[in-house]
Amino acid sequence: MCGIVGILDVGGASFPLYYALYALQHRGQESAGISTYDGEVLHKHKGQGLVAEVFDESILKGLEGTVGIGHVRYPTTGAKIPENIQPFNVTYRDRNIAIAHNGNLVNSAELREHYAQRGQIFCTTTDTEVIANIIADELRKSSDIADAALFCMKRLRGSYSVVLLVDDAIYAFRDPLGIRPLCIGETDRGYIVASESVAVDALNGRFVRDVRPGELVCMTKSGIRSMQIAQASHRAHCIFEYIYFSRADSVLDGRLVYGVRRKIGRYLYEEQPVHADIVSPVPDSGIAHAIGYYESSGIPYREGLMKNRYMGRTFIMPTQEARENAVRMKLNPVKGHIADRSVVLVDDSIVRGTTSRRIINIMMEAGAAAVHMRIGSPAIRFPCYLGVDMPTREELIASGRECEAVKESIGATSLHHVSLQNLIRAIGIDEADLCTGCITGCYPMAIRNEKCAERFVDFVGGSYQSYLETFEEGEPQDS
Repeated sequence: MCGIVGILDVGGASFPLYYALYALQHRGQESAGISTYDGEVLHKHKGQGLVAEVFDESILKGLEGTVGIGHVRYPTTGAKIPENIQPFNVTYRDRNIAIAHNGNLVNSAELREHYAQRGQIFCTTTDTEVIANIIADELRKSSDIADAALFCMKRLRGSYSVVLLVDDAIYAFRDPLGIRPLCIGETDRGYIVASESVAVDALNGRFVRDVRPGELVCMTKSGIRSMQIAQASHRAHCIFEYIYFSRADSVLDGRLVYGVRRKIGRYLYEEQPVHADIVSPVPDSGIAHAIGYYESSGIPYREGLMKNRYMGRTFIMPTQEARENAVRMKLNPVKGHIADRSVVLVDDSIVRGTTSRRIINIMMEAGAAAVHMRIGSPAIRFPCYLGVDMPTREELIASGRECEAVKESIGATSLHHVSLQNLIRAIGIDEADLCTGCITGCYPMAIRNEKCAERFVDFVGGSYQSYLETFEEGEPQDS
């Protein structure tokens, strides 16, 4: 999934980039990086670890310049090696370029082979370097970034939000299906484009709007310019952003994530009410869902598990062993709340099942009389190819299993997932504009051995209406 940010700040970009990446830390915990440009030199610093572990004050002071981009990585493709840490910096035809990417390409291998045969050298195993090579190759023919971005969209198949530093300008573009989020903000000293609005909030900025799918945005000292360069017949916003991945206080494509999750919790109660003594969330991902459940049911809300706030998100840890070992360290039962009580335990999703099994075991060992699991997503039965770490059916506990079998496997007293219909109602976006591949097995593009949703059949080859409009000066306006 990853988190990306681009900032233009007349007082210096490095510290605002640091604060923005800190706000996006939930999107990636494996590594972090920042690139800045001071008018002559392209600076960079990156390393493995959390944002606060990779950077300190002296490092940030050394990253001079008023423009820069940053990245926090969550690996779904590419090995966990230093070479894969973003952003990537290049100097090409006297232009200083840095690039960072959030998403996952399904035709990365074919594109890599194509450019390798043409003599391109690859130093990493990431999709981002493929995108960088496509842009560099196009810039040999035209110096126009808009042309290069359009050419990229014609070649790429998958999910991508991209930020580019090109000398003293920041460019950003989003795939025509809008799978991964990207938004624009304004501060007292400049502009920001980032994966989520919480990065804008961290700088005390003003949220302007989301980057439209297929749109290219340019930020310079003169202001923001935007152009629509591609348009698909439908969009395919990722439902898992609303279920789990985005921070609850973010606004994605016009929807407050916290509000979506509260509605999901209400639907969970309406669909399958149960008699219980308390409603308790799995912190932090189940909190908003549990509050919605409590509001509809009237069952008292109590925290049955306390989270160690210094632990990261176990779902995005790189190995299953790391995820399993972290659960006991991360969550501790509040025995006074759950002993001899029937508990409705609310979580956002069940993916592999191992974490849910361990959490229920913790609750039972603490004396819970019953644990009724309520899940804020439908059963995840199919892999994700577009950026969420759910790569194979074998890893998914619900793949090929009915709900009763999953309930027995995780040790719950009862188990209920919200229906897809009510999940869509809670999000408030038409099903035709959502990617539900991990639930339905129908994807918004051609993927080998998988079904393509009928509404996206025209997009199977990556085809869509493409056009270049003149950049609009000033603040972008909604069309």
